[in-house]
Amino acid sequence: MSKKINLTLKIWRQKKHKAFGKFETYKTQGVEVDMSFLEMLDVVNEKLTKEGKEPIVFDHDCREGICGMCGAVINGQAHGPMRGTTLCQLYMRNFKDGETLIIEPWRAQGFPMNKDLSVDRSAFDRVITSGGFISVKTGQAADSDSTLIAKEAADTAMDAAQCIGCGACVAACPNASAMLFVAAKVSHLNALPQGAPEEKTRVLNMIGQMDKEKFGNCSNSYECEAACPKEISVVHIARLNKDYRQACNPFI
Repeated sequence: MSKKINLTLKIWRQKKHKAFGKFETYKTQGVEVDMSFLEMLDVVNEKLTKEGKEPIVFDHDCREGICGMCGAVINGQAHGPMRGTTLCQLYMRNFKDGETLIIEPWRAQGFPMNKDLSVDRSAFDRVITSGGFISVKTGQAADSDSTLIAKEAADTAMDAAQCIGCGACVAACPNASAMLFVAAKVSHLNALPQGAPEEKTRVLNMIGQMDKEKFGNCSNSYECEAACPKEISVVHIARLNKDYRQACNPFI
């Protein structure tokens, strides 16, 4: 039989963007430790629905840690206390009986509030659209092994491609910076030969769009790397800064 714990949840409730919001307290009894965090919220919502109250809104989709939809700050930590873990893959066994959890949404000017724990992360889509593509006309798809790629370049691209765009890096950063996200997307494409022809315009466009979306800049606190569920390295930010300088001044 699964062990059960009791928790006190202080959850941020807000009806819409720019509306007054506040924390509301919910006592949860008999939470199974084998539940994921989102399953626990489902149980809370089921109880609220039965009581005729409005359920808590939160983002989710795959519940397998790969889609980047879920996200909340738990006791000041994006995605909760476990490193390299999305909110949907965080299990209640990582919390203690009688513990109080303060649960709030990503907080950043670039992520406007939708409702409760849900925020609008479409800014990330616009950043990707600004430069995250290869425009060269290749005709029919080439054989997968027809373009030789050095292992170091392939490894760099694959490491960066793990980014799921969840926004934890923004939520964890004291400046609400999106540099780790942008750096991962730029590294993913610029490291490969197919992305090389547009690497300079890609860097300028994506950083320019990031600034338009009112994300902050990087001050090397490394909180983004610590919060990233895919453990993407800040080395990509250093690479992005180098590419940006070269794009601004090709004589460097």
